Amino acid sequence: MSHPGVDVIAGYLAESGLSSSSIAEQRAAMAEMAGASPPMEGVTVEAITLGGRPAERLTPDGGATDAAVLYLHGGGYCIGSLDSHRGLGSRLAVAAGCTVAMLDYRLAPEHPFPAALDDAVGAYRDLLSLGIRPERMAIAGDSAGGGLTVATLLALRGSGEPLPGAAVCLSPWADLTQSSTAYRNLADVDPMVSKSGLDLMSGAYLDGVDPRTELASPLFAGDFGGLPPVCIEVGEYEVLIDDATGLADRMRESGVNVTLKVWPELIHVFQAFPGSLIPEADQSVDAVGAFIAGHFGVASTTV
Repeated sequence: MSHPGVDVIAGYLAESGLSSSSIAEQRAAMAEMAGASPPMEGVTVEAITLGGRPAERLTPDGGATDAAVLYLHGGGYCIGSLDSHRGLGSRLAVAAGCTVAMLDYRLAPEHPFPAALDDAVGAYRDLLSLGIRPERMAIAGDSAGGGLTVATLLALRGSGEPLPGAAVCLSPWADLTQSSTAYRNLADVDPMVSKSGLDLMSGAYLDGVDPRTELASPLFAGDFGGLPPVCIEVGEYEVLIDDATGLADRMRESGVNVTLKVWPELIHVFQAFPGSLIPEADQSVDAVGAFIAGHFGVASTTV
């Protein structure tokens, strides 16, 4: 038997236009859906600038302000925004008990690789310049933002900069070749992501760059040594499951402390959906928040 909440989501997505072939149409569909993702009550939203880009500081009542999560939204590097992910970001802020800084990084095809990576690195540096110590920071993201999280860690390590205390990847897109067997085996049960859709977005983002370039597809990084503890969460029924499990395996081979959770019967970035529909969404966000808080030494504000 399939998950009843996933069945509802599949029906909704079929009508939303989010899987349309045009990036412009997908942007419009996501913008229309964004109104259903308001911030949680008790979370203050403040417009800021990080890395020269618009961003938002989401701070829960009673949350630590000397610790921060840099959050990188998903959307295949081509869609997604502060509006689309404000709800999820605010829930993570409450669960982690600290500020979440949401970044509106540049999108392809207007701004191909490495624009998003440059923006993420710049945002992290700006948070450091604001006086937040690296051990009191985490980088997190979903889907493309999950892959971008790892790419940002690798870029920071490569330039000799201090790394954050932890990182989180929700359903990370870490292999832009779309060559894993999951695309064939799970195509009929994943209502959100398809090989054709990701082929379109990877082409727009890469703009001719080799898809195995490690800062675009971090699954192909030669070594992950020295990275901070990483939490990876993924649904059992999504075509990106091999990206998530492969990333966890490769990181462990390099000695990275990795926590991997595969959620039965669930789909791509299920955490973005309300707990009333997908109870596991709240459970996952709470667990991720506790993971972050544990590495910061702050108390979660989740009730």
